[in-house]
Amino acid sequence: MINKQNHTFSEPSAVQKVSIQDHFWSNYIQLVRDVVVPYQWEVLNDRVADAEPSHAIRNFKIAAGLEQGSFYGMVFQDSDVAKWLEAVAYLLEMAPDPELEKAADEVVALIAKAQQPDGYVNTYFTIKEQGQRWTNLAECHELYCAGHLIEAAVAYSKATGKSAILDVACRFADHIDHVFGSEPGKLQGYDGHQEIELALMKLYRATGRTSYLELSRFFLDQRGAKPDFYEQEWEKRGKTVHFPHLSMVHDLEYSQAHQLVRDQEQAVGHAVRVVYMCAAMADVAAETGDEGMLAACKRLWGSIVSRRMYLTGGIGSMAQGESFTQDYDLPNDTIYAETCASIGLIFFARRMLEMEPNSEYANVLERALYNTVVSGMSRDGKHFFYVNPLEVYPPILGKNKNYDHVQPRRQGWFGCACCPPNIARLLASLGQYVYTVQDDTIYAHLYIGGQADFLINETAIKLEQQSNYAWEGQVRFTVSVSQKAEFTLAVRIPDWSTDAKLVINGVDYSPDESDFVNGYLRIKREWQTGDTLDIRFAMPVLRMKGHPLIRQTAGKVALQRGPFVYCLEEADNGAQLYHLSLPSASEPQTMFDADLLGGMQVILVEGTRYDSADWEGELYRQDTSDATEKTNLKFIPYFAWANREPGEMAVWINSSH
Repeated sequence: MINKQNHTFSEPSAVQKVSIQDHFWSNYIQLVRDVVVPYQWEVLNDRVADAEPSHAIRNFKIAAGLEQGSFYGMVFQDSDVAKWLEAVAYLLEMAPDPELEKAADEVVALIAKAQQPDGYVNTYFTIKEQGQRWTNLAECHELYCAGHLIEAAVAYSKATGKSAILDVACRFADHIDHVFGSEPGKLQGYDGHQEIELALMKLYRATGRTSYLELSRFFLDQRGAKPDFYEQEWEKRGKTVHFPHLSMVHDLEYSQAHQLVRDQEQAVGHAVRVVYMCAAMADVAAETGDEGMLAACKRLWGSIVSRRMYLTGGIGSMAQGESFTQDYDLPNDTIYAETCASIGLIFFARRMLEMEPNSEYANVLERALYNTVVSGMSRDGKHFFYVNPLEVYPPILGKNKNYDHVQPRRQGWFGCACCPPNIARLLASLGQYVYTVQDDTIYAHLYIGGQADFLINETAIKLEQQSNYAWEGQVRFTVSVSQKAEFTLAVRIPDWSTDAKLVINGVDYSPDESDFVNGYLRIKREWQTGDTLDIRFAMPVLRMKGHPLIRQTAGKVALQRGPFVYCLEEADNGAQLYHLSLPSASEPQTMFDADLLGGMQVILVEGTRYDSADWEGELYRQDTSDATEKTNLKFIPYFAWANREPGEMAVWINSSH
């Protein structure tokens, strides 16, 4: 508890604490603790020889007056440090680690020393462009960096009970509140990259200070207002730009500044910015009951998941602007699908679940989590994908400039390194996404093993979840209560399962049709300590197809089993994956391959391969019946691709009869 006036945490949620012990996810969380966070700490300190230099910590040392030098890196380099600190906070909340906490405390002290007397914190404008604060909000990410600092501060203060970084964040937020607003003399603007809005909502909930809620709502309401703020500030600063290859000032769709947020109908522009904005809108709607804001959230959600999302939960189909294009334009090879965009989609889904427990949100959350997010990090925890393609043909990479953003293997670090620390903070905070509570109902959104403590109507409830959900679809809940209690446990029926068998205390349970509400089975009863609920979800191999208007998947299918989308790799199937077809009559079989990357379920099925041997010397010829030969196909989970030798990869395969 923070014992400082106005900086105390608000009353706790009904979800008290969630810890994770899971066959699939614990390995990733341990990897974050043992490898990812320490590795990123070394990178932030420029101690990894084969990684792109970061200079992020040194920037803070220079800004704090501890070293001499010049600013290095992207204009938003500070945010990498903040996201690292936030990930550390979640790890410390799960388990103490004195050495890690000591390093984090040193970072906190460094940030505090770099804070300016009026509360401002930003190493780029403190070192490189003194006197130019708040003059290029369209491009320079000042409020974005502030938002990540605030998020880290809330998480670290909650985890450790230490107030130093929360004090920094509140001073900074108060400074921002002094600069921005609708009152005369204040800037009536907003950042080019949404982030401050959702961070202020976290700070509001942590401190109870309504000024932060109002400031978040101001930034949202101001976006898209006329006259165009970005145009005005561009004129005022002499028409200079920071990123000349992007038209951030004039392309208002890029930053969703083309309309008032309440009027927006379609997800356009930079994909990460859209979902960060929507997450904040959902927070404000939940806190204030703003129906207009909620309606806009639902429209934008529908635009994304019904017409502009990949099968893997990836979003943002175009490299230029890391952006959405139009409905059903979902190329698999030139796709962008930034890892951060799927993480932002998860943020958005989680907030919608808080307001409206509907399995549609949780299904998408699960899809993005088990596929794009996990794919974004290698099994060694030291290499990352920024872009997540669904089809890769390495011979063309480096030759066709349309694919310059696509990599056949994960990278050690990036000049724009937003994705690696974003993965770390999400996985470290994964327990926050498993459950929500409304009234006397506990909603289980994700089936991830561990323990969770709840307080409902003054009754302490503990749920222990044992899960082999990822590979076998098996889940067991064991209840412990301080006293017998009537409450509802609502369990999600995932969209990929055709059947679910339920057993309560060893007896088959047959629910009524009325017990199924918005994709959740609601089990209301008087629970007592020792009660168990076993669920076995059927896990058929599904042949997925795309909407008829997705031209890039026409005549193709993809395989999914459980939460995982599967893919073909050259390592298992040879080259020219585009010559392979999957006949509709072929019956797939599953097998646990203990030798593949630590063990995972693979799909084996008979397919065909086009025989191109007799095309010597010809580029085109008259259409004739093409020869094919039978071949055995092996599909692996998409998240596991690119952990062996670089080669071709494809999620979608030709379908034949």
